[in-house]
Amino acid sequence: MRPYVLLSCAMSIDGHIDDNGPERLLLSNAEDFDRVDEVRASCDAIMVGAGTVRRDNPRLLIRSPERRHRRVARGLPPDPVKVTVTARGDLDPECAFFTAGDGEKLVYASASAAVPLAGLLKDRATVIHTGGPGDTVDLRLVLDDLGRRGIRRLMVEGGGGLHTRFLSERLADELQLVVAPLFVGDPAAPRFVSGGDLPKGRLNLTEVVKIGDVALLRYRLR
Repeated sequence: MRPYVLLSCAMSIDGHIDDNGPERLLLSNAEDFDRVDEVRASCDAIMVGAGTVRRDNPRLLIRSPERRHRRVARGLPPDPVKVTVTARGDLDPECAFFTAGDGEKLVYASASAAVPLAGLLKDRATVIHTGGPGDTVDLRLVLDDLGRRGIRRLMVEGGGGLHTRFLSERLADELQLVVAPLFVGDPAAPRFVSGGDLPKGRLNLTEVVKIGDVALLRYRLR
C-alpha cells in the first residue's frame, strides 16, 4: 500500500518559495515552524528533492524533545525516515541530510546515478534504483517501495520541481500551503509549482488558519 502523501510548502503572495539572494528567504514564522515540527512528528518519512538538499542543506529532524520522546514511547524512531530523489546523483555525503541524526536515510536514484551514489554514500544512506525513462526517477515506484518499507504517512517538503511532479502525476493526497504576507517580485525566483499537468478545477479547501502573520490553507486532493 502506498503512503498517504502530504505536500507542505510556504510561499509568498506571488507564489515564490525563495528569492535569488545568497541567504534563504524565511517565509514562515516561529509559530508556524512549531506547527511544521508537529506535522513532521506525525509522519513516518520526510521527502525533499536533491536540489533542496544541495541549496538549503536541511537537517529534517524533529526539533521538540517532547515530540521525539512521544514517538519513542509509541515504538517509533525519534525522527522520521529521510528520503530524497535524484536523477543526476550530485549529492554531497557531508551535507546535513546525511550527517544529522541517526535515523534511516533513503536515496532514490536514476539508473545512471545509482551505482556511483552507492559507492559515494556507503554506510550513510541506502541507495535504491527506481526505473524511469532516461535518467528520471519513477515516483510511483518510489511510493510503492516506501509502502513496502512500512511508510504509511509521507511528508513532502519540496522543492518546487518535486511538488510539481507529485501534483501533475496525481500522487498527492493533501496540500498544506502557508502564504506569507510579502511579495518576492522576481520572475526568476523559485516557485511553488512550475508548469506540468496540474489538477484542473477547484480544489477542496478543508481548513484556513491564521498563524501569526501567515495563513495556512489545507486542501484535500483526493
